[in-house]
Amino acid sequence: MTLPTGVYRADHVGSLLRPKEVLEARKKLADGEIKPEELRKIEDEKIAEVVQSQIEAGLQSVTDGEFRRQWFHVDFLEHLSGIETRGALTSTGASVGGTMPPRLVVVDKISHPKPIQVDDFKFLASQIPTATKASDAEPSKDAKKITAKVCIPSPTMLHFRNSRETIDSTAYPTLEPFFDDLARVFQEELDDLYKAGARFVQFDDTNLAYLCDPKMRKEAEERHGSADALTEQYATLINAVISKKPKDLTIGIHLCRGNHQSNWFARGNYEPVAEVLFKKLNVDVYFLEYDDERSGGFEPLRFLPADKIVVLGVMTSKHGELEDKANIIARVHEAAKFCPAGLRQLCLSHQCGFSSTSEGNKLNEAAQWAKIKLEVEIAHEIWGDDLSV
Repeated sequence: MTLPTGVYRADHVGSLLRPKEVLEARKKLADGEIKPEELRKIEDEKIAEVVQSQIEAGLQSVTDGEFRRQWFHVDFLEHLSGIETRGALTSTGASVGGTMPPRLVVVDKISHPKPIQVDDFKFLASQIPTATKASDAEPSKDAKKITAKVCIPSPTMLHFRNSRETIDSTAYPTLEPFFDDLARVFQEELDDLYKAGARFVQFDDTNLAYLCDPKMRKEAEERHGSADALTEQYATLINAVISKKPKDLTIGIHLCRGNHQSNWFARGNYEPVAEVLFKKLNVDVYFLEYDDERSGGFEPLRFLPADKIVVLGVMTSKHGELEDKANIIARVHEAAKFCPAGLRQLCLSHQCGFSSTSEGNKLNEAAQWAKIKLEVEIAHEIWGDDLSV
């Protein structure tokens, strides 16, 4: 069977703790003390450094750490025409503390006037040593393949927390054209990224995981109707987005129950969405949160098709304490019992990034890298020297 390329046994969700220089520069920009190009120069310098840090730590899927973003989703979605940020969301979950992201409101027909992530991807790709790029036909004998991964929000992020009142009724008297336009603008972004050389794009999606939380599921039904129908609708939306993708473009999806400054927002096992998630969603790889009891057991993996991969987030990015190696290995083997092709279908990661928002989780950079290096070490113990899928 053919498995997706660009996925590695030791993988990661994408975001990394922001360097203080980036945070300070972003504040100076907000205060009018520097220009946007000065911020970008500092971001470039720190992204160049963090790419090398990822490779040195043993990762082969490399991101820009999301250093150019304040929020994992808002900074992307606000570049679409027809979208405005107004006020802030209120939390309906169990997390305490922290600020809430802006509410994204649809005020006109949605369009994609220009590429959003292409320039960022090109810079990221330029920082990967030539001899290690995954696209190289003949890499050097000792070189490891490296994939530049692009993380963008799932298209569902523009709908789930909204209501009919936050989607302009003049632009969209009914929601069918809204979902059609939403799929189209994401298709256009994927096409731009592919033409620029991207071969792995990951959608970050909190909403399918939130539909596993009984309280959030009930609240979603108050806004959108049947939660089961909403799950199907989201699968249809994502499938429409990727329906025109080339065969050599790998699409992943990351499900998250909240990761703001080490807080979480939802709980509940994957059972309510599992069959649709694994059998009807046409992505290649799933990054699933499994770092504590809030995610439930591994039984939903029984729906996983034999030609797909799960990156198992059994380690945590929420604190700096190192995991017990034997326990992590045991959990991976436990999960493998529910997969039709066993360990072959699994990879290892932390449950989420280390900095889904610019504030970051409650650990320092030394702890972050120690956890990543431990993850790579564990992956080698489970799968051997070659961490390619």
